[in-house]
Amino acid sequence: MEKQEIRTFGRRHGKKLSIRKERLIKNILPTIAPNKSEHADILEIGFGAGEHLRTLAIQNPGKIIIGAEPFVNGIAALLSSICDETDNIMSDYKNIRIFPDDVRLMLNDEKFNFSEIWILHPDPWPKARHEKRRLLNSDFLNILANSLADNGKIVIGTDHWEYYDWILNQVSTTKLKPNNTDLEIIKTRYQTKNMAHTTEPKYLILTK
Repeated sequence: MEKQEIRTFGRRHGKKLSIRKERLIKNILPTIAPNKSEHADILEIGFGAGEHLRTLAIQNPGKIIIGAEPFVNGIAALLSSICDETDNIMSDYKNIRIFPDDVRLMLNDEKFNFSEIWILHPDPWPKARHEKRRLLNSDFLNILANSLADNGKIVIGTDHWEYYDWILNQVSTTKLKPNNTDLEIIKTRYQTKNMAHTTEPKYLILTK
């Protein structure tokens, strides 16, 4: 039976890339694809411009970090920040791998045992008619649970409090359970914008 195509909402492309970023997409991106021969420890889904992903790489030098992002401009921004002027990846970021597509394609294709899965500021799709577009529904959370090590954790952050409550409701029908939510505020470009105009983001840590 032919596989049903996964529908991804949101943009894939933004403004035109610079010549350097086009070159990095062409020459560097294929060399840092996830490799089945490597054990990947940490996954970040929707890494934006890669600020937090770079922090994870520096804080975990002995671990392979996978960033999944379908937005080409975000990927290009990350590549630009981890490569030097000669287009070589800097030593601090040698453990980064990039999956440039919908993460469900990767998770459905291979078995993983991540110790950490990070999802910071996913699109809340706040309009009622767009609720079905929200990524963190119970089906997707169960996919993540299947890719999580027994002692692993999923960290979710959002500044949209209604979305936070909606996610909690989705979690109640999954294999996951809420755990400690005491985290320092993680600064990213999207958190700085704070599109929901709340005082601070809320975090949710999920375990099996």
